[in-house]
Amino acid sequence: MATGILYGIGVGPGDPELLTLKGLRLLKSAPVVAYPAGVGGKPGMAQQIVAEWLRPEQIQLALTFPYVRDIETLTLAWRESAEQVWNHLQNGQDVAFACEGDVSFYSTFTYLAQTLQRVHPDAPVRLVPGICSPMAAAAALGEPLTLGSQRLAVLPALYAVEELEAALDWADVVVLMKVSSVYERVWELLHRRGLLGRSCIVERATLPEQVIYTDLRNRPHLQLPYFSLIIVRAPKSQPVDSNF
Repeated sequence: MATGILYGIGVGPGDPELLTLKGLRLLKSAPVVAYPAGVGGKPGMAQQIVAEWLRPEQIQLALTFPYVRDIETLTLAWRESAEQVWNHLQNGQDVAFACEGDVSFYSTFTYLAQTLQRVHPDAPVRLVPGICSPMAAAAALGEPLTLGSQRLAVLPALYAVEELEAALDWADVVVLMKVSSVYERVWELLHRRGLLGRSCIVERATLPEQVIYTDLRNRPHLQLPYFSLIIVRAPKSQPVDSNF
């Protein structure tokens, strides 16, 4: 019996219609669909995105990836999830793992796939790209993310807020991901550098509850949801025409 294939499928930032045709075809045809388990018994983002496309006979596999930074805890979770996936692969069943955004862009799937192939080297893995949140946020703003020779920096703010100053020294556009828990520190830094008027926040890009803030000068204490990002345009970058 041939081993099943693990497909990592980027399902986009939230709008179910932003799935790629290839990703949708594989999600519909796979006997097993996996996704990160939600918090507190609620469905996670990826599960919500793909829910309307799944069939009752498909096995749904919610894999637990704790929201912690402790490497031992995370490694154990990746190993346990990899074994759950392997139980299906070794029986010849393909597994489609739905991942919000793009499957290679700050994605939990990367750790799952690497762990699986380390423990079971013969396990085949295929990647299907999706739309990542910076592109979705730029579209929500009606602006190009970059133009011409502009330099773009993307930072996971939770882990790299100390690197923001350096990034602003060389990049024309900076995108800060995972900004909710460090927003006030980021706001103070942008205030000090006079960049609050050149910064925008997009919450829950592409979803019905999407919220946009286009000027942060009077917003030092926003309570942001997890799926929020900031786009900062450095003074050296040219203003963009929102009508293209």
